[in-house]
Amino acid sequence: MSDVSLPQDDGSAWTSRLRTDVSHSARIWNYWLGGKDNYPVDQEVGDQILEFVPGLPRSAVADRGFLTRAVEFLAAEEGIRQFLDIGTGLPTVDNTHEVAQRVAPSSRIVYVDNDPIVLSHAHALLTSTPEGVTDYVDADVHAPGTILEHAARTLDFSRPVALTLLGVLNFVIDNGEAQAIVRSLLDAVPSGSHLVISHPTTEVDGEAMAEAVRYWNSQGSAPMTLRTREELLGFFDGVELLEPGVVSCSRWRPAPSGEGEIVDVTQFCGVARKP
Repeated sequence: MSDVSLPQDDGSAWTSRLRTDVSHSARIWNYWLGGKDNYPVDQEVGDQILEFVPGLPRSAVADRGFLTRAVEFLAAEEGIRQFLDIGTGLPTVDNTHEVAQRVAPSSRIVYVDNDPIVLSHAHALLTSTPEGVTDYVDADVHAPGTILEHAARTLDFSRPVALTLLGVLNFVIDNGEAQAIVRSLLDAVPSGSHLVISHPTTEVDGEAMAEAVRYWNSQGSAPMTLRTREELLGFFDGVELLEPGVVSCSRWRPAPSGEGEIVDVTQFCGVARKP
């Protein structure tokens, strides 16, 4: 079964928040991944950003691949059965609950996002094995207390939880606030929990990425920032960063393939264990 936390109304609560005249990162990501859940404004802005950094669709694919490998690792090798996925984005192939429940059908997953178009697709995320549970929380990464309060309806915070924050901390501009959010989440979970982060960086195509972000921040969407590898390492203070550390998403424990040399992408990532 699924524990569904969706508005009990005719949909006006989320449609009133939906802006089709301003681009949104989740919809642009969806456009780059070849999805259909985007609008002309997202395609226009997405194409303009690719003028700065043509390889960004490769970053989107690498980020999804990292999610799949990280969740498989946590479920299969670390025995994690609870996942708090903050900044869910639009449903695509191999969402967190699909990967986790493929390994362990009893896994419990809570998705968190505050984008109305993601909310409109939440029923697609709220499928589950009979043994497991999925839930959706409409909340903002800037409010970790609210996230934890609602997630506690589904997750048992006395047992290990995987905290996944993929492509969301870049919307928290202030470094101190971003680190405080991560610390609040980590403080709420016990030893044996894990932290999974991906974030756009200045480490690859730095000047072009900076230009792309300046353009993004000038055209009305939620402002975002890039961070260096050293700044990303700061998110993992006090936890045990697992090998290979903070690296390009394409280089985090890649599956063997015959596709040739691995190419660094602008999205970096890391996985850590709370001691």
